[in-house]
Amino acid sequence: MDCFAETEGKRAHDPLYNQQRRPATGVPVDDVDIVVDVPGAVIVGAGPAGIAVGAMLGLAGVAYVVLERCGCIASLWRHRTYDRLCLHLPKRFCELPLMPFPISFPEYPTRDQFLQYLDSYARRFSVEPVFRRAVISAEYDGDSWWVYTREVIAGAGAGAGGEQAVLGSTMTVYRSKWLVVATGENAEPVVPEIEGAGRFRGQIMHSSEYRNGEGYAGKRVLVVGCGNSAMEVCLDLCNHNARASMVVRDTVHVLPREMLGQSTFGLSVLLLRWFSVQTVDWLLLLLAHLVIGDTARLGIPRPSLGPMELKAVSGKTPVLDVGTIAKIKSGNIKVVPAIQCLREHGVEFVDGRTVDFDVVILATGYKSNVPYWLKEKEFFSEKDGFPRKSNGWKGQNGLYAVGFSRRGLLGVSKDATNIVEDIVQRWRDMGYERCETKK
Repeated sequence: MDCFAETEGKRAHDPLYNQQRRPATGVPVDDVDIVVDVPGAVIVGAGPAGIAVGAMLGLAGVAYVVLERCGCIASLWRHRTYDRLCLHLPKRFCELPLMPFPISFPEYPTRDQFLQYLDSYARRFSVEPVFRRAVISAEYDGDSWWVYTREVIAGAGAGAGGEQAVLGSTMTVYRSKWLVVATGENAEPVVPEIEGAGRFRGQIMHSSEYRNGEGYAGKRVLVVGCGNSAMEVCLDLCNHNARASMVVRDTVHVLPREMLGQSTFGLSVLLLRWFSVQTVDWLLLLLAHLVIGDTARLGIPRPSLGPMELKAVSGKTPVLDVGTIAKIKSGNIKVVPAIQCLREHGVEFVDGRTVDFDVVILATGYKSNVPYWLKEKEFFSEKDGFPRKSNGWKGQNGLYAVGFSRRGLLGVSKDATNIVEDIVQRWRDMGYERCETKK
């Protein structure tokens, strides 16, 4: 049975639905070339969050379409990550709903293994996104979501983070009752403005363009940032005999990836069952001090709030050390303060020192791109593109957010489960039968 055809038959007898509405997107209806009515949900983004929602909707018999601007699933993992990347948490905390990681995978799967898992996941649940379809605008018209898209001819996902996509002229609109925003927290690289960047004669790049330390041997490389990516890029550069330095502009919690024979994250989850957040933080910091010492003496001061409390309050994730601290202690990686400005051949820091560098790598993170295309101001914040309510996954008028909880892949799974349960109930309340086109 063709679920889309069945739904269109029902809508053909709905006079209210057949009235052509014109949303306030600024896109004239006459400019639309193709209109696709989706009886279920439109999912924007084919990362882990998007394919998880698609898989669960399909299994429940609810129709859906996944729109993806790049030519593959999980484009961030495939095109914007460094080679040595592994999952920072044990695999049991990173699996998607319905399918665990293979038993043969290590405790911390590599990037390639994680991509293998995602590819297998999409095949198993027949999740087939519409690739190279960029969403340029989406708005609710009082009855349905109008999602305006153009075909991506070139650019998106071609390798370098932040490369501008070239869009085609054909406008396709997807109309649906439910819109699932699955573009995530890390849609676009953050590239800060640094005074003097135009006169620096070395190379400036975002960490999304960094793959490995080959070709950097002997070079003086400054990594701007002190998060997980910055720490691991520095470690990789050091292992390839580069002369790496790391900018630490703010306080940050650095914890060993494992303590007392198990993952630090798993240990914290266990302790939180029995103790308060403040007590767990005290225990974690005590153990961290015993394992890696006082990071403040290395130029990496800790925040006043403990790691778990800070995570709950601000969403700021502690860094899980996999060897960088040892390289800092040995002097192989230098810690430097914030940048004042760039010079022709080097960097002037806020403490007045000027040091020569050949390469500057901006490990300055990513941001949501939701404010650029979603015409909605109640659920999502225009300031940062995140739901206004912490851990929020459900808005008004059939709008949902998956992958914005700042809880990593574990949060993705929980959000996806909640969203699908809600959509399935609404789907059944509207009287639609099970769609047999999705297995």
